[in-house]
Amino acid sequence: MNAALKDLIEVLELENLEQHLFRGQSRNLGGRSVFGGQVLGQALVAASRTVEHSLAHSVHAYFVRPGDMEAPIVYDVERIRDGRSFAVRRVHAIQHGRPIFSMMASFQQPEPGYEHQDSMPDVPPPEELVLESELRTRWLEDCPAPLKPGYQQELAIEFKPVTPRNPFRPESMPPQQHIWFRAAGPLPDDPCLHQSVLAYASDFNFLGTAMRPHAMSWFERHVVAATLDHVIWFHRPARLDDWLLYSMHSPSAQGARGLTQGQIYNRDGELVASLAQESLMRDTHLAAQQQDD
Repeated sequence: MNAALKDLIEVLELENLEQHLFRGQSRNLGGRSVFGGQVLGQALVAASRTVEHSLAHSVHAYFVRPGDMEAPIVYDVERIRDGRSFAVRRVHAIQHGRPIFSMMASFQQPEPGYEHQDSMPDVPPPEELVLESELRTRWLEDCPAPLKPGYQQELAIEFKPVTPRNPFRPESMPPQQHIWFRAAGPLPDDPCLHQSVLAYASDFNFLGTAMRPHAMSWFERHVVAATLDHVIWFHRPARLDDWLLYSMHSPSAQGARGLTQGQIYNRDGELVASLAQESLMRDTHLAAQQQDD
């Protein structure tokens, strides 16, 4: 386990302030505000702590304001429903007295049922691909000096993209990508922790999929990018310390927003989660040109 993964596990270990009230700390991953996956993962931990004998099957989240990396985040959990099979929680993440994030999560006790799923895409196995950390070393010479400290940070998640793209020299590519990922070390046998790490990791690369056809990158100064909302449906338990395939596709971009859909498979080809995200992908050059017109 590398230091970044140990740090992530600590970040997901929230402080219990009061009944249904929790506090989490933030980490700087080199962005302009708190990483959305961190808030999503912490909110899921907070909601899970108020539910017994159930795992999340559905999460719907909205990112309301940018998070302050220098301030803790308070998570206020509201018990919406406690049924025999399902439980529903609403979570608000608060900083400086204002909500920065809102989430609804539904939990279900395990039960049998009919099964079917989409087939896993036919892509090379992770053993045949290069770690993104090695690719970052190759691309470092193209990285602007102010961004290098953040770009060189060790990550808690390892990635192996099937079709890598240099974010500092973006080329137009189809709006889809496949990336293998896993935690950078073994994790405890806690299903709730594995769900929260999946939620954390799922926010990486999603926005970039919608940007690919337009030769955009969130590293460019004239690009303003942020997650607007994020949805996860958990289908089956998954270990996040083994390789998972993240298959992403962006069916539409419009109005300075991009929509991306995703599916996550384990190495046995089982579909473990489906996802969707709409993101802000504003080009300030286009916005200025429209104002001039």
